[in-house]
Amino acid sequence: MNRRTSILFTLCILAAMSIQASLLPVFILPSFRPDLLLVIMVFIALRGTLATGAPLAWFLGLCKDVGSGLYLGLNACTFLVAYLIIKNVSDRLYADSAILFVMTVCGISLTVFTLNLLLVVMFTASPGITYSMLTDLVPHLLVNAFVASIVTAFPGFDSHVQTS
Repeated sequence: MNRRTSILFTLCILAAMSIQASLLPVFILPSFRPDLLLVIMVFIALRGTLATGAPLAWFLGLCKDVGSGLYLGLNACTFLVAYLIIKNVSDRLYADSAILFVMTVCGISLTVFTLNLLLVVMFTASPGITYSMLTDLVPHLLVNAFVASIVTAFPGFDSHVQTS
């Protein structure tokens, strides 16, 4: 990435982290909060390179863990696995498509949810955690799809990210 793109991504990540950790919990119910860091990770996976994207996916997951108060490393692990899945498939697809971006965000939201649920059930003894997580699944998928569709309307979405 060139310097301008790196600064823009850094500002975008900082804004998403601050909005997701401070602003959204005040005004939006938990099941209707979008996962802005996941949307950024999917964008990077579809457009960026593996050398910069994999550490960034891990970092975004750690930021989500720190902001959400869950187990440290849970989202970092699932974000990295989801990134590698997207990166493996995205080389065969037209990554500039808006519909593909929204569908990928939905699919990865479901994948991250499933991996988080699997890891939490395997490593904790919390009764009722499955039911409480499953009740938020459908609204969370719909809100993430809505946010992804808004991202596709931003100017410059259909232009390539410059890599060097």
